[in-house]
Amino acid sequence: MTNPKAPSIATALADSIERQIVEGAYRTGDKLPSLRELAQLHRYSKNTVVAAFEILVGRALVEPRRGAGYFVLERPARAPQDEDAGSLRRAMDIVWLMREQLKSSPDVLAVGDGFPPVEWLSEARLDKYHHKVVRTGLGALFRYGNRFGYGPLRDHLVRKLGDLGIGADPRQIVLTHGANDALDLVIRYFLPAGATVLVDDPGYYPLFGKLKLAGVRIVGVPRLADGPDLEALEQLLIQERPRLFFTQSVAHNPTGSDLSAAKAYRVLQLAQKFDLLLVENDALADFKPTTLPRLAALDQLERTIYIGSFSKSFSAALRVGFIACGADLASDLADLKALIHVSSSEYCERTVDVILSEGRYQRYITKLRSRLAEATDKALALFDRLDARIFARTEQSLYLWGALPDVDDSLVLAERLLPQKVVIAPGRVFRVDSEATSPWSRFNVGAVLDPRFEAAVRGALGR
Repeated sequence: MTNPKAPSIATALADSIERQIVEGAYRTGDKLPSLRELAQLHRYSKNTVVAAFEILVGRALVEPRRGAGYFVLERPARAPQDEDAGSLRRAMDIVWLMREQLKSSPDVLAVGDGFPPVEWLSEARLDKYHHKVVRTGLGALFRYGNRFGYGPLRDHLVRKLGDLGIGADPRQIVLTHGANDALDLVIRYFLPAGATVLVDDPGYYPLFGKLKLAGVRIVGVPRLADGPDLEALEQLLIQERPRLFFTQSVAHNPTGSDLSAAKAYRVLQLAQKFDLLLVENDALADFKPTTLPRLAALDQLERTIYIGSFSKSFSAALRVGFIACGADLASDLADLKALIHVSSSEYCERTVDVILSEGRYQRYITKLRSRLAEATDKALALFDRLDARIFARTEQSLYLWGALPDVDDSLVLAERLLPQKVVIAPGRVFRVDSEATSPWSRFNVGAVLDPRFEAAVRGALGR
């Protein structure tokens, strides 16, 4: 029996096209597929498709143009603060900031952005490498790759890790779809539902989301300007007996702080004493000197699992990361990766390998670090003018963890800035207890240099 309340086929098709227009699949001025194309695609009669188009015309979504077809009309833009304010009030929802970072609105200034400015990365000139990638093995590009990942890139990573003081061979390296995929593999392998883990607090918010999704109990270790609070860490190890501690030694996200050598040694001593595995996320390694202390360099992958990525320094679109660990664990993680993904993207891995093989790679990284140092210096001067507190003042950091004057809750400040199309990353997003009020925010040193940011902040603060 048919449902008398069910929409007609034409209405259902019109609703489907409307959703695509609203979600941006079709933009203002785009031509819709022809009557013939839609009829063949959905196996509808042409009359049904014509009726659907007439519904869309009646909804003022499209217009017919004689002899040309149907085109999407411009729609009145909704005030951005209506939608964004609703989203912002869900800032304790980890997915909120992920959605914000995935938006691409040229008129919105995202000063909490997690990536370097596009103009910094454009000099990597990814457009130059396709023909070289194809020459590395055309036949292999149409098949699944090795479960560990592309061999020549793993060879390159052995040398790259060596520059950091980490000794490894290719059998200890598993390539992944970025650092986030690497974290996901570690979580799946080690942590059953109900397990307890330690994380930096504040810390990397997508990690919190992954752990919550896995049903894992998260306990925060307070992050200080030179690394974790050692007294708090030791007490938590005594009380909780966790198996893993997820941490970022260098270019910590969100505080921009770096682990001191003294604390690095003490963390490793505690790991040995309490049989703790350390998962070190070093996704921003290319932005920092190789001489800074890394737990994996001091420990040589005995009690550390080292995670790296090229998303921040080359392109997030490449999605190439890696795990370095003991050989037996690497083999197990490669098997787990095969179950989940079959393989990682060999095309992307070959692209990164070609880039690393070019003589200009080191010059590119050197310039990237120089740009970052210059931007950090200017950003610190800007926050000094605004009388802001800065959590950790480093020579070069993609992020600054800042608290503006007379701001007790950065979420309130974020709401004040939205009407001016300035989006910040409120501190509570990065806290284990996401409902705790925080005066802090994560600021991208490249983005805050846009004059709109200082003007918007002064306006919001009444200065």
